[in-house]
Amino acid sequence: MKLKFHTLDVFTNKRFGGNPLAVVMSADGLSSSQMRKIAREFNLSETVFVLEAENAEHTARIRIFTPVLEMPFAGHPTIGTAILLSQLGGGENIVLEEGVGPVDVSVKSDGHGHPFAEFTAAKLPVSSGKAPDDLAISRALGLGVEDIGFDDHRPCLFDAGVQFLFVPVASRDALAASVVNMAAWPGLEGADGVGAYVYCRGIIDGVDYHSRMFGPSAGVMEDPATGSAAAAFPGAIHAGSVLADGRHDLVVAQGEDMGRPSLVYLSVDIGSADISAVRVGGGAVNVLEGEISC
Repeated sequence: MKLKFHTLDVFTNKRFGGNPLAVVMSADGLSSSQMRKIAREFNLSETVFVLEAENAEHTARIRIFTPVLEMPFAGHPTIGTAILLSQLGGGENIVLEEGVGPVDVSVKSDGHGHPFAEFTAAKLPVSSGKAPDDLAISRALGLGVEDIGFDDHRPCLFDAGVQFLFVPVASRDALAASVVNMAAWPGLEGADGVGAYVYCRGIIDGVDYHSRMFGPSAGVMEDPATGSAAAAFPGAIHAGSVLADGRHDLVVAQGEDMGRPSLVYLSVDIGSADISAVRVGGGAVNVLEGEISC
């Protein structure tokens, strides 16, 4: 059996930047075991398998695999797959059936001829437990204890379909110096966590935060852009900054320290001091297409 596949770079409009994604089409005949093997073969942060939608009103059902596990939801696969399906005739309103439920994605132009997709998070960020202490975090990230935290931002666990440990650091230099120390890593992410999302204040015009995401337990030593973490990130931001009621548009730069610069666009609605909606947006550019033998 041969299936068509596409690769895209996501959360960028420049080829060879952003987060690479593989999308395997018409994958209904594949077993879970075959999908895992194909994901390992591509060896990207995530590989998407497109299947027939269970609800005829939806665009498609997708399954998402890292090189070592299946994800119920992930952001750059959602963005990249929606843009691809739109280009293949799916229209501007894409609904993807994922493990967290249907995800609505709008696809349009960014005004400069580049496709831009934005999805509404199916689940709002929720606090999901107590973070490890600063010493454990600093050791796991190769930092000093004094590097952990800034202003009222403290390490915390939030989940918007996938749990992440959010780690604020005091400077851009500390973010750049972060590195996975595997000897101190076990248990850092939490029992159900995918990775540690490390962030600092923005230091360039148009960027509110810089971030990195380390997920070695998920087979991703570092991710160039992490939409599932971005969907939960407003929980950490609101906990540390207390956003005022209304809409907040934020830009997060990721991937800079690994040579794959990415921009993740966040839109957060706050009502009665609580998060009422989160939207995550970004671009994607086509890179490869071909056939894979299964």
